[in-house]
Amino acid sequence: MREHAFPLVFATVSGAHLYGFPSADSDWDLRGVHVLPLADVLGLREGPGTLSLERDDGTVELDLVTHDAHKFAGLLLKRNGYVLEQLLSPLVVHSSAAHAALVALSPGVLTRHHAAHYLGFTVNQWRLLEKEAPTAQGARVKPLLYAFRTVLTGLHLLRTGQVEANLGVLNAGARLPFLEDLMALKRSGREAEPLPEPLDTYRAAHLRLLAALEDAPHTTRLPGAVPAGVQRAVSDWVVQVRLGTLPLTAR
Repeated sequence: MREHAFPLVFATVSGAHLYGFPSADSDWDLRGVHVLPLADVLGLREGPGTLSLERDDGTVELDLVTHDAHKFAGLLLKRNGYVLEQLLSPLVVHSSAAHAALVALSPGVLTRHHAAHYLGFTVNQWRLLEKEAPTAQGARVKPLLYAFRTVLTGLHLLRTGQVEANLGVLNAGARLPFLEDLMALKRSGREAEPLPEPLDTYRAAHLRLLAALEDAPHTTRLPGAVPAGVQRAVSDWVVQVRLGTLPLTAR
């Protein structure tokens, strides 16, 4: 965190460690928000909207990606599940009063249209699996877990209004025994661990969940749009962070 060029609002753990199935060789994916100085947003010189830092000491591989507060807030209002999961990750590396304030606003940005994010992600992961299946290595455990993790996260969000990214927690409701076996295999294996069974073994379960997520926007209690008052509050949050009226000191 100390090597970052700008003050941080927060940094949290994402990726396989958040999802509950890291392998021994999984890198640590950290995600967060930085704040550009006023000179970089008011003048002609435009500061970086996104910054990446990578570190590998031979034991731990770390990847930190942060967005500027303005960019992150804009994504938050655009049904982006990635930034929601980053903001609300329970694995917190750095926090602040500004982080807590944005977390408090997060329930208001949830809409039925978040289903589209998770539908797109899970379909893309299944397409990747279908491309891998005919190869010599075969389809891998990792993208299959991602396919189920995203469809279940989307369903949970539209049914409960809560963001849950841990596949083990999600599967307590889904009750798919093979997911527990595959998570255990992934944890004990490596990032490129191949599936122990043909891809078609898991297709019916995925299609059933996919159909449920496609139907969920029609039955959810989540609204169809972010209320104007919440949009103003998120905009005000950006201003307060810029002006320093929301502290960025570690909590």
